[in-house]
Amino acid sequence: MELLFLGTGSGVPSKERNVSAIALKLLHEINSIWLFDCGEATQHQILHTSIKPRKINKIFITHLHGDHIFGIPGLLSSRSFQGGDDLLTIYGPLGIKKYIETSLDISGTHLTYPISIVEIEEGKLFSDDNFTVYCQKLEHGLPSYGFRIEEKDKPGELLVEKLLAKGIKPGPLYQQIKENDYVVTSDGEQIMRKDFIGPNKPGRIISILGDTRSTEKNSTFVKNSDLLVHEATFDHDKSDLAKKYYHSTTTQAALLAKESSIKELVLTHISSRFQQDDSYKLLQEAQDIFPNTHIASDFYERKIARSE
Repeated sequence: MELLFLGTGSGVPSKERNVSAIALKLLHEINSIWLFDCGEATQHQILHTSIKPRKINKIFITHLHGDHIFGIPGLLSSRSFQGGDDLLTIYGPLGIKKYIETSLDISGTHLTYPISIVEIEEGKLFSDDNFTVYCQKLEHGLPSYGFRIEEKDKPGELLVEKLLAKGIKPGPLYQQIKENDYVVTSDGEQIMRKDFIGPNKPGRIISILGDTRSTEKNSTFVKNSDLLVHEATFDHDKSDLAKKYYHSTTTQAALLAKESSIKELVLTHISSRFQQDDSYKLLQEAQDIFPNTHIASDFYERKIARSE
């Protein structure tokens, strides 16, 4: 499980930062990539990575401001020429369906694969064998959402030494023990899985928030996340501007992380008024409150380790 930041700027692209797009690489888990927002030229950014667009099978749109959606039609079109034939599901606020269908219709774009467009409301979006995804409405000028991705717990390790001590040698029986509540040996002995497997490995939790004013109500939604991605459009001194334009500051993001038992915070959506040289100052403002903070730049990668 790994995050790759394809665009980390806000509003307009700059020479140093493209506009918003984040890829959640789940290649080892489910052989898929999920995309969060798709700003202008996202497909150009992908060209500089190892990402294969055909692997992208879910796109989550936080809100409908242009710097988060203008890259969708181009990416959808190009995916047809890059071997994509599996279903692609797009989740976004009310209006995303009209935007995509109108863009494709007017441009005469015909996709070679099926798409499903889901206009979201607060609550659980879906749950499968591996993940459950929730969304919550944030405070912004347009309806904006945050997403919480919860990985389901994995079974613990087989306690091989305990099996050997009982005289059960390695073989096909080991796999049967892992996959069944109990198995019966050739001698007629019943082996209970719970007695020979370690504790479950807890699933990882990632929270990715769209554009938002700093609000305490987001704390419950992101609580106990292994990693929180939060916008930091403004620095600490511009909290009035942040409030006026429905955005957050570095310190507001850090306070949310501190109050919500977050393990790691990554800041993104940096205003184009800040140059690369300003990154240290922005990072320091947040780290003074929440030390385990990082600031993303384009193509920044972050692996999410599994808690022991």
